[in-house]
Amino acid sequence: METKNIMIVGVGGQGTLLTSRVLGGIIEQAGYDVKLSEVHGMAQRGGSVVTFVRYGDKVYEPIVEEGQADVLIAFEKLEAMRYAHFLKKDGVLIVNDQRMDPMTVVTGMAEYPENILETLKKKYQVVSIDAMAEAKKLGNARVFNTIIIGVAARSMDFEEDEWLSVIEKTVPPKTVEINKKAFKAGFRG
Repeated sequence: METKNIMIVGVGGQGTLLTSRVLGGIIEQAGYDVKLSEVHGMAQRGGSVVTFVRYGDKVYEPIVEEGQADVLIAFEKLEAMRYAHFLKKDGVLIVNDQRMDPMTVVTGMAEYPENILETLKKKYQVVSIDAMAEAKKLGNARVFNTIIIGVAARSMDFEEDEWLSVIEKTVPPKTVEINKKAFKAGFRG
């Protein structure tokens, strides 16, 4: 199998690391070699976080080069715009339609760009979802990232029950059922 490349981008505290653990888990369970790498990251909330997940028969490096990502999962719109150039020509950009102002915007040093999703759709294959609104409908805003995993799973070659099995093993035990519901909400659309 040719190596597949996935990037997860977001803001600290959004669950990018949990998402990479779920992706790594399903890939390992399928018997592929997998490499995970957190390239940038801020421990505190608000900093940009980028995680690479690469898998295939044999993966030698954890880093995804520009123009090589098959799937880019963005938990925030500006992060999607910031890292979209990592996508392959036929790659899929999954974007959470959420705005989180970076410190430069909060302090007035910069302005948040307008029409981000429209701009991205001109050049990339974009799947957008307001995962926070969907998570609130389920009664737990914290599972928005699992909804996004469900949306991303539609662009990957694993079955729904395989994903649910890995989610059950990866998320905290008391959150298994709500995370399964969240995944199904994203996966089934």
